[in-house]
Amino acid sequence: MNALRAFDGAARHLNLSLAAEELRVSHSAVSQQIRQLETWLGGKLFERHSGGVRLTAAGQDLLRAVRPAFDMLEQRCVELRGRTASADVVVGAPASLLSNWIIPRLERFERAHPRIQVRLQTATDIALLERRVVDVLIVAEDHASATIGALPLFPEAIGPVCTRELAQGIATPADILALALLQTSSRPRAWEQWASACGLPAACSPPKHQFDQLGHMLDAAAVGLGIGIAPEMLVQADLRAGRLVAPLGFKETGGWFSLYCRADATAAVEGLKHWLKTEAVSQAAGPP
Repeated sequence: MNALRAFDGAARHLNLSLAAEELRVSHSAVSQQIRQLETWLGGKLFERHSGGVRLTAAGQDLLRAVRPAFDMLEQRCVELRGRTASADVVVGAPASLLSNWIIPRLERFERAHPRIQVRLQTATDIALLERRVVDVLIVAEDHASATIGALPLFPEAIGPVCTRELAQGIATPADILALALLQTSSRPRAWEQWASACGLPAACSPPKHQFDQLGHMLDAAAVGLGIGIAPEMLVQADLRAGRLVAPLGFKETGGWFSLYCRADATAAVEGLKHWLKTEAVSQAAGPP
């Protein structure tokens, strides 16, 4: 490798002194490395002339191979060094999942893994993972493939949520049908899924209000505008705080919130993935 580096410098400059200066070695050291390389190859790489040196046909052929190889090695080493130094992991998920499940746990992860910097991004599109915009994507949809692996975190269960006052008039699933229903535009069939899981003979009436974000719908439910429907995992903070109640509990939809990452994921991504799985299992087991 030292001989190839000496050859590369001399071939680019066509000057052994400049190559020696670039490599921070003596002129004689460069000459010796090149002689050793020529001996090993069994032919001359340079021809001397009155103005200095020029490449032979063999030298030109070798330079065409050496230069791209060194460029590739340098670029990959820079990428690896930057990746190791920063160890950033970009996590993409719906805004409600980031706010209600990931952010409350982030400080514990950073304490356990101080060298890994987690950056959060609102995302639901699997193409962002394929294009490496995000390293991890957590969504309820199924996206597993040969190049993208899926790690199930927790089953999806949905249910009605409302104020404690409104809940006093709810004893059975059928009581929901007479109330003002709220839903998010990202889950237009949520009430229909819930009604089916409850065995209601008729579909729910059309929602009175629809919101772009889950947080806005929960705000509307908290002020008594109607009764919302949401995944259990994403409303636990509101339930613990008493801001909302779930009068009929939650029904599983058959879907899962899963973590998706590429097959060539870094060690930092793998570390975060397994930590989040542990958190999901711990939460399913209930509080200590």
